[in-house]
Amino acid sequence: MNQGDSLSPIRATRNKFDPSDENLDKVLESNRAWAKAVKEQEPEFFEQINLKQEPKILWIGCSDSRVPAEQILQLGPGELFVHRNIANVVTNSDMNCLSVVQYAVEVLKVQHIIVCGHYNCGGVAAASGHGQFGLIDNWLRNIKDVYRLHAGELEGIKDETARFRRLVERNAMHSAETLCNSTIVQNAWKRGQKLSVHAWAYDLADGHARRLDYCKHSDKDLESIYKVTN
Repeated sequence: MNQGDSLSPIRATRNKFDPSDENLDKVLESNRAWAKAVKEQEPEFFEQINLKQEPKILWIGCSDSRVPAEQILQLGPGELFVHRNIANVVTNSDMNCLSVVQYAVEVLKVQHIIVCGHYNCGGVAAASGHGQFGLIDNWLRNIKDVYRLHAGELEGIKDETARFRRLVERNAMHSAETLCNSTIVQNAWKRGQKLSVHAWAYDLADGHARRLDYCKHSDKDLESIYKVTN
C-alpha cells in the first residue's frame, strides 16, 4: 500500500464531515471506500495486520483533533501505538497512561517513546490563566506545576505568544522526563532494552514536528533521587 496515498493530508482535507449525516452513514461509506482501495492496492494488508502489531514507536500526544499522529508522521496502521489526552500530560498517578506505557515497553517492545505537544494548545492556554473550567481544572494543575517549576524562564519571556509556545515545549519535556523517572522505563534500560524517550512539539501553522531539547537513551543523566537500584 502506498502510505502517501492512503494517509495524504490533502485527502484528509477533502473528506469533510457532514453535520447533517445524523446516522453517520457517509462516514461508514468513506470507511468502506478506504478499505476497498487498500485491498486493491495490497490484497493481503488486512490479513497481515489482523495477525499482530509490531509498532516501534509509542506516541503520547494531545487529544486535539488537529494533531493526528499517524497522519503527521505519514505512518500506516500497525506502526504507531498511540495514547492521547488533554495537553499530552504524563503523571505518576495516571494509571491509564502508565498502563499504555507498560504494555508498549514490556510487551510490544517499542524502541521510541515520543511525547509530542503542539503549539496553540487549548489545554496549555487554559492552564496559563486563572479561570475555572470544571473537572478539567484538576488535570490542568499538572501544567500549572510545570509553569511554577520554570517560572523564572517563562516570566522572563516578555512576548506572550513566545511565552505560551515555551510553556508548550516545557510541558512536553516535563512529561518525557516523568516517563524517564518511571520504573517502567528505567527497568527497560536495566534489562538492556533499546529505548529512547523524546520530547517534540508540533506546529499547527506549518505542519512540522520539531525535536525539543530532551532525548534520553539511558538513566545516565537522571537526577539521583529518581534512579532505581533494583
